[in-house]
Parts: sequence; C-alpha cells; structure tokens
Amino acid sequence: MTAKNPDGIPSSQNPVSQQPGNSKPAEQLEGIAIRFAGDSGDGMQLTGTRFSDETALAGNDLSTFPDFPAEIRAPAGTMAGVSGFQIHFSSIDIHTPADQPDVLIAFNPAALRANVDDVRPMGMVIVNIDSFNQKSLTRAGYGDDPLPELRERFQVVEVPFTTLNRAALQGLDLSQREIDRCKNFFALGVLCWLYGRPMDATERWLGGKFKGDVLEGNIRTLRAGHAFGETTEIFPASFVIPAAKIAPGTYRNITGNQALAWGIVAAGVQMERNVFLGAYPITPASDVLHEVARYRHFGVKTFQAEDEMAAVSSTIGAAFAGQLAVTVSSGPGFVLKQEALGLAVMVELPLVAINVQRAGPSTGSPTKTEQGDLLAVLFGRHSESPIPIIAPCTPGDCFHAALEAFRMAVKYMTPVIVLSDGYLANSSEPWLIPEVDSLARNPVKHAHPADIGEFQPYARDPETLARPWAIPGTKGLEHRIGGLTKEDKTGNVIYDADNHGKMNALRKAKIEGIAKDYAPIEIDGPPEGEILVIGWGGTLGAITAAVESVREEGLSVSRIHLRHLNPFPSDLGDILGRFEKVLLPELSDGHLALLLRAKYLVDVRSLTKTEGQPFKIAELTEAIHELHASEN
Repeated sequence: MTAKNPDGIPSSQNPVSQQPGNSKPAEQLEGIAIRFAGDSGDGMQLTGTRFSDETALAGNDLSTFPDFPAEIRAPAGTMAGVSGFQIHFSSIDIHTPADQPDVLIAFNPAALRANVDDVRPMGMVIVNIDSFNQKSLTRAGYGDDPLPELRERFQVVEVPFTTLNRAALQGLDLSQREIDRCKNFFALGVLCWLYGRPMDATERWLGGKFKGDVLEGNIRTLRAGHAFGETTEIFPASFVIPAAKIAPGTYRNITGNQALAWGIVAAGVQMERNVFLGAYPITPASDVLHEVARYRHFGVKTFQAEDEMAAVSSTIGAAFAGQLAVTVSSGPGFVLKQEALGLAVMVELPLVAINVQRAGPSTGSPTKTEQGDLLAVLFGRHSESPIPIIAPCTPGDCFHAALEAFRMAVKYMTPVIVLSDGYLANSSEPWLIPEVDSLARNPVKHAHPADIGEFQPYARDPETLARPWAIPGTKGLEHRIGGLTKEDKTGNVIYDADNHGKMNALRKAKIEGIAKDYAPIEIDGPPEGEILVIGWGGTLGAITAAVESVREEGLSVSRIHLRHLNPFPSDLGDILGRFEKVLLPELSDGHLALLLRAKYLVDVRSLTKTEGQPFKIAELTEAIHELHASEN
C-alpha cells in the first residue's frame, strides 16, 4: 500500500517496529486519508468523529470533512441516503482532508458506488460483505456484483461486519435492531487497530452516553473489532503514523460551529457582559445554538424563536437593553433577517449576525457548502445600509472571528456580520486552546449622565464616529429609537434632505474607518511578481496546499487570504497592483472577484465552483498552471 503526503501526493513507507501485542509487521506512514461511508442510519458521522478525537489525542495533525445527505431519512440502501466522513491525519502539518482517500470503508453497496471512484488507485477498499446481497446491489443501482472488477483497481478487503458484531454481542438483552446499530463501533475498533489509534477516550465517551447493556454492547464490539484486526490474516500489515511536531500547549479537536459558540461565550466573559443569542434552527447553523445553550452558567441566554424575523428582532431588543447580542442562521434564514438588520443599521446598535453559508438557491442542498452569500450580506438590505463583514478561514479561526466581531460591534456601535460556511461549520482540526490571559479584556462601558452632560443619543465619538450606548431607563439618558430617519445628534425624527444625506455619510464613514484597525495583510511568498492567489473563508486549506505544491515545481506564486470583506483592508489595492496576474478561487459564481474588479480595476481571474463541494487541490494547481502559461 502506498502512503501519501498530507495533501495527496504519494510518498514512501518505511517498516518500523511492531505494535505492542501484535505479531504482524507495522509500517510507518507520513499520512493517510480515510473515508467512512454508509447509510445515513449507520452512524458514519459518529464513527468518524470518534476516530478523529482519538487521532487528535494521538498527537497527529488532522483535517476532516463530513459529507451527509440533505434528506433527514432517505430510503435505506439508496444513493440518496449515503453519508460519509473523511479524515486526513499526518505526522506533519496538513491543510485539507485530501483530494482522494487512501482507504474507503463502505458499509453497503450504495456507499461503495457513491465513493469508490474517489479512492486513490490501488488504495484499500474495506466492504461490509454481509450487505452485498442482490437486493442491496439492485437498490444501489448495480446490475452485477462490482467487487470482481474493483479487485483489479484496489486492494479489496471483505469483512463481515454485521455477522461479527452479532457474534460479539450474543447474550446481551438487546433487540436485533439495537445489536445491528453497534456495528459501526466494530468497524471503529478494526480501524483503531489498523492505524494504531487509542480507544480510551471513546470508551470514556460511551460511559458518559449510555448505560446497561447498550453501554456493554458498544464497548464489547469496539474491543472485538480491535481483537479481530489483531488476529485476522486479511490485512497485510498495520500502520503507524507518528505524532506531529506541533507548538506546545493544550489542544482539542474542534469544528467551526463549536468554535463560533465558544467565541460567543468567551466574548461575554472578556467583555464582562451577559450574552443573548436569538436564533431559529436551520442547517448547518443550528449547532451553534445548541452548543451555546450548554453554557448558560456563563450568563448566556439562548432563545429559540418562532421564526427568523423574531430571532433577529429579539436580538435587536437585547442590544437596546445593553446585552451582547447575537443571532445565527444560514442563507435562507439570513435573507429573512435583512429588513431587521436595516433597522439595526439605522439605530446604530451593536449586534453580531452569523451566516453559515450553504448551497442554494431556496432550500437547495442544506448540508453542502458554498460561498454564494457575499453579495447578499453586503447589498441585500435596501438603501444605504453598510455593515462590516468578517470571514473566518479555519474551524479554529471561527472562535477568534466571533470575538473580533463583538469587539468591533461595540467599539463602532454597528451590527457586524460573520460569514462562515458549511465546510468550516462541520469540518474539524486540532485547535490550540488559547490561554485566557492572552485574550484581551474589553469591558463594555455604557453611557453615563455624568460623562456626557446633556444627552444626545447621536453625538459621535470623534475617533470612531460611534454614538453612545445608553441603557434604556437610565435617568437622564431617555431617548427614542426606530426606523425613521434620525436627526444628527438629537435623534429626533426629521425629514430634512440635508440631514438625511449627512447621516448616510456618517454611517458610511464610520464603517470605512474600521479598516484602520486592521493589521497589514500578510503575503505568503514574494511581495510582488507574476502570480498572486487570493482566497477568503474556508478555501484557505486547499489554496495553501496548491500554492505549496506548485512552488515545489519551481513556480513563483504568492498568496493572500482576506479576513475582512467590508471594508476592504487599506493596503489591498497596492498589493493587487504589484502582481501581473491575480487568481481568485471561490465557491460561488465569482462574487468577490466582481467586487475587486470594480473597486481596484484589476483583471482578477475568477475560478468558480458551485457543486456544493470544497475545492480539490488538483483543481487549483491546474488553474495556477493555466494562468502561468497564459498571455497577460
């Protein structure tokens, strides 16, 4: 079996010492990509998550990509119901879940058919042979048994997972259905043996999740799978992936949605104010609401509203009352919030609005990723209603993006949008948990009568142009808010044309002034030259890996990744002008490229993809080579 380096390029294997208690040879790999695939009821996401957590504890760098069906419960055994989870882990730094898995575990024929063409040539395909009956083959769309032909292309390993799992659980007071639901943990045990993963954390997790015979059944089949790997002759060897050399500290495996939730909670602590989250459940943003709700002991209040309009409106009310306010949704729900966000712009209240993008339009593909909402969040409100936009670039970065958004909202008295995506939301990576002391404390300071004399609710800070944040009911700070045009300083309703233009100009200048807080853009590579690759959001990993790959081939390519999409960094135009060719990959029809061309009059070459899937490294390297070979 040929190993691959972290982003899919073959590398050599070297025999190493045998694993303890195993008489078979163990071979050392630099990295490996594994995809678990099965029916949506087979527990593939859970299996992949537990394997990822054990891998993180083993000290490897990792990147994951869950890919599950949009149907809540598609017909069993059909292509529509296939759920997959890919993990790429390595002894060195990696950037993506890898273009091609080295190993596919297929629990049924549909899972095999949906995924086998992605597997690296001569990679390993492990099938649950018990599920390969004629009925399942037909349901998956196979006319004949595909395994004979596949043996010419892959290392096919047939394991009777269902039979072995049932044998392991004999004597327990479990129904046949309950027993069969445990077979994913038998497969997990096999894979933990095959790649030297510990199982202690999984057993502790099971102990906190189940009890009685259900707990006993899952632990028993997990250990049985590990023992099967040790004793069977169907695997030629086991494999070792050494721990990665990473910065010292405490790490945990984290998804983007978890990181957003933790950032929301941390903002309340660091800014010394209670947090209010108003949301309506929607895929793939719901996990943020669920995770934040677990931390009410930190003074966080969560409100599941009856619809998206009520969710954002309650958030505006919380901001008016002096709370750190946040709402979260995905594309369809975020569109419904836009009118209320226009109100938040008019009354200039601080709140954070998170959009976890998904593939559309309409209901679209709720479980697939996209970057198609940039123009909507930038221009989707009527009239002149500018809002800052922050786009995190990794799952762990979602934590820092949430913190930054709250600080920006309070400092400049404005709503702030955090633009995440489905890939970041569900993917995971080892995250270095920051020391609490490294996170700046920014206690909120509300307006106080003694500080301002006669209260003018729209008087502005000379540096930030922010208006004061006054708590309603405070004596001497009585004021009104609402959607009608406000008079400068007094906040009275007024229809004067000059005042209307002045207030629009002030709000615009306030948002544009935020750019002075940005750090200079970091350029990876030469500061000027032939090719610059720009990215934003969750494309960071694939772009970084592709740029590193073409550099190894001798091309001089630089890279920047934009975090702030409104306002743009003040040094962006100068950087764009230093390069002969600019390439911008986006999981949309080229929204950011359109904006950069218009603002900076630069011929930005757009690489677009709207398939609901992230970029592959090979797609990006091909585009860079084509750009390098093209005429100016």
